[in-house]
Amino acid sequence: MGRGWRRRLLSTLVAAALTAGGLVVLAGPPAAVAAENGLSRTPAMGFNNWNSTHCRAEFNEDMVKGIADIFVSRGLKDVGYQYVNIDDCWAEPQRDAAGNLVPHRTRFPNGIKAVADYVHAKGLKFGIYTSAGTKTCDVQGFPGGIGHEDQDARLFASWGVDYLKYDNCGDHLGQSAQQRYTKMRDALAATGRPILFSLCEWGQSQPWRWAHPVGNSWRTTGDISDNWGSMLGIFKQNVGLAANAQRGGWNDPDMLEVGNGGMTEVEYRSHFSLWAMMNAPLLIGADLRKVGQSTFDILTNREIIALDQDGLGVQATEISADGGRHVLVKPLDNGDVAVALFNETGSTQTISTTASAANLGNANSFRLRDLWTGQQRDTTGVISASVPAHATVVYRVSRQGTFATPPAGVSQLSDLTPSLAANAWGPVEKDRSNGERGAGDGKPLTIGGTRYAKGIGVHARSEVRYHLGGRCTRLSATVGVDDESGDRGSVSMEVWGPGRQLASSGVLRGTDGARTLTADVTGLQYVHLAVLPTEDGVDYDHADWAEATITCT
Repeated sequence: MGRGWRRRLLSTLVAAALTAGGLVVLAGPPAAVAAENGLSRTPAMGFNNWNSTHCRAEFNEDMVKGIADIFVSRGLKDVGYQYVNIDDCWAEPQRDAAGNLVPHRTRFPNGIKAVADYVHAKGLKFGIYTSAGTKTCDVQGFPGGIGHEDQDARLFASWGVDYLKYDNCGDHLGQSAQQRYTKMRDALAATGRPILFSLCEWGQSQPWRWAHPVGNSWRTTGDISDNWGSMLGIFKQNVGLAANAQRGGWNDPDMLEVGNGGMTEVEYRSHFSLWAMMNAPLLIGADLRKVGQSTFDILTNREIIALDQDGLGVQATEISADGGRHVLVKPLDNGDVAVALFNETGSTQTISTTASAANLGNANSFRLRDLWTGQQRDTTGVISASVPAHATVVYRVSRQGTFATPPAGVSQLSDLTPSLAANAWGPVEKDRSNGERGAGDGKPLTIGGTRYAKGIGVHARSEVRYHLGGRCTRLSATVGVDDESGDRGSVSMEVWGPGRQLASSGVLRGTDGARTLTADVTGLQYVHLAVLPTEDGVDYDHADWAEATITCT
């Protein structure tokens, strides 16, 4: 029953979890399904020179320092941009006698460390580029990193590098992408310096299937160009991979073209909105020394940036795309939901959805805040806008009015109405396993041979949220991979409240028995149950929140 279109996630790191007698309660930093370097728990924000300079002469030390200055003086640092990265052509065409990379003597006469030091002095971070082959991608063919991984990683660390973009050009010497990128991951880790690892493999070997334990982001597409058609095509390639992004590991549809001049201001706002909804790394590709105020207005929109940087780390799901009218929905950490209405057509369109379709619930009215205009209005359920050609209206939707909250005492969650119920495959099931096909097609909830009468059946990636209204104290559930998956399923099950993870199961496989998961939810407005797939090639990630109860006053 393999489903090739559904890409899988890989390998779970569960940090600082205490496990005893099947009880798993988080202590310390949140556990995450991601690379083990602890970086990029939200997508990276910064700058890369390639889109605006390529290898032309204006790419040099003065430009990089100038960008760092502008990050501070124009408020980019204040809204979250921190990485100032350089791309191809920073090096001399040949390594030195010791095999080390040499900074280009004309572009960087004072060396790379001096530039990194300048960037660091501004309170920012510095990134560099190389390729997972014998040569880099520019036609001049600068030295690549394959066969020099340890040496180059040590050199980068000694220069104070904080971010590595690792491209995919040159001879690969018969090694797979996974082999080449894993070698550099290990080399970076061995330096002891925290270096964010960005895989630029162009999506050729479906890195979303294997790259979670390798890097912090992975390119899902070819290179972007500064035109509407390129941006639109890349959006469509990336938007369907929502289930494969999560804290510490992100789908990367390439850098931003905002400000480079090939699109209109309306189109650039759509570009920025869509990238933020998709939790893409936000790397500015324009020469900020030359752009106008409208570019800064787009790049520093705090409310749009907040969607990209939301701590829950859920990439938006496209719930409809009828006739070029796209609706994207993204649950947010504070209980709100972002809804983007995107019009790819050449004429104004009315684009609509509903609170129900957007997985909003537990309220009888909703407040819509337009994140580009700041205007607000209330609705009882319809979310709609007249959207100009190539434009995107982005609403932050919050619940208003009367909320349904759990009754006093102990309640089964499956008897309550969730305020969000999203599933990667089939609907979220009540008192049944996932079943995969349609509502009610699951079997009795069964973990390790034990059947449970009550609970929630899901398929990773899954997000289920309940509004508590600050009235509850304790959540408890028996969790595990449902027996209908045989020995094939593998998931991580997490409990979240506003702004923090409350509990994590660690990796649960079909061969494991049930575990008890508990969380203190005292005073919380909501509790959020997340199920993440953890291993490649497994198509049976059926998970059960069996006998899931909430205790309320």
